[in-house]
Amino acid sequence: MARRALTGSRIRQRRLDLGRSQAELARATGISGSYLNLIEHNRRSIGGALLNSLARELGIDPALLAEGAGSEMADALRAAARTLPEAGAEEERAEDLTGRFPGWARLMAAQAGRIETLEEQLAALTDRLTHDPALAASLHEVISAVTAIRSTASILASGEALDADWQGRFHRNIFEDAQRLAAESRTLATYLEGPGEAALRTPFDELEAALEQVDQHLPLLEAGGTPEEAVAAMPGLSRATRPLALAWARRYAADAAALPLARFGPQALEAAHEPGALIAETGAPAQVVLRRLACLPPADGHPAFGLAICDAAGALTRLRPLPGFSLPRSGACPLWPLYQALGQPGRPLAARVSLPGERAPPLLVHAAAAPAAPAGFGAPPPLTSVMLVRPAAADGPQPAPVGPACRICPRERCPARREPSLMTSTP
Repeated sequence: MARRALTGSRIRQRRLDLGRSQAELARATGISGSYLNLIEHNRRSIGGALLNSLARELGIDPALLAEGAGSEMADALRAAARTLPEAGAEEERAEDLTGRFPGWARLMAAQAGRIETLEEQLAALTDRLTHDPALAASLHEVISAVTAIRSTASILASGEALDADWQGRFHRNIFEDAQRLAAESRTLATYLEGPGEAALRTPFDELEAALEQVDQHLPLLEAGGTPEEAVAAMPGLSRATRPLALAWARRYAADAAALPLARFGPQALEAAHEPGALIAETGAPAQVVLRRLACLPPADGHPAFGLAICDAAGALTRLRPLPGFSLPRSGACPLWPLYQALGQPGRPLAARVSLPGERAPPLLVHAAAAPAAPAGFGAPPPLTSVMLVRPAAADGPQPAPVGPACRICPRERCPARREPSLMTSTP
């Protein structure tokens, strides 16, 4: 239904909001009650002087009665309908719903937005619970203390005669284990309940945050400084994070030596940051080009890229998210070219992909896998895979579907699914 065709619904809703009767409003505007009833049920068109008169009596801008203020709300309802097509919601009637029942429309749009936010939080928490060494260590301590208390208590409750000395030892053990359990429980609660910035970070997260503060660009290494100097210049790194930072700084320095910024920066701008063209022009390995593109300084006009690097087991060792792009550190969707490249080392891959969701933008990804170190006799070389991510143009080929991880992906019929999703209603 056209938006102007819902003018009557908006008049009726405004009248009801003000607590005025149909007869009263009809008298005030000089029309019959039956005619106003037809208008309010969208059976008579309205405009001009009568619209202005009704708007004046209702204390509202005539344009809001004629056009409504629910365009964005209707768009949100249509987007929500497309996330659950099996519900059979009539997208073409979103404007009708917004005009007739604006309160319900606001509620549904707000709930759809909240569901989207909760799904994003669930994805982050799933990643955290799956691959967080600090959390795993804390849970291990809690379970260890509980097990010790249970074992000691079972001995005391067995009914066997124990001398006073052994009873005292067991009671002391229970007391000490209970203290340990209480302390570790408080630590765990603080960790889980703390705000995102204040919560404890894993070394992986700490390194990513430090690099994000400088837009992934390390000028000290570009100028010929040593990796040790670059790591020392990163503030706030914990002792556990420094080895990770040093390994990345050494890789960065080697890439910068292979493709110096003074030459590669202009080449990237000239090639519109197209990896294939830059690989051909520079003769550098694909992985080097992909990493260098991710580290170019935005101040020189270079765009921000997403970056993911994983080892041969598929565990992420670097991750720079972008709006519309993120991955869990383990158990991610195998359809990403990052993982497909591991089966085709030496062959660069390019793809246009999209994550689930109506608002998920298409992404252009380039990936390449290569040995991380020279291979020895009788052993396969350890592989690493690098994937560069950037937003794709809206017009283009249909993107290939990818997901975050099976447990938080709503695509029920995905051929790569390993386990049921928490996001679907399928039992």
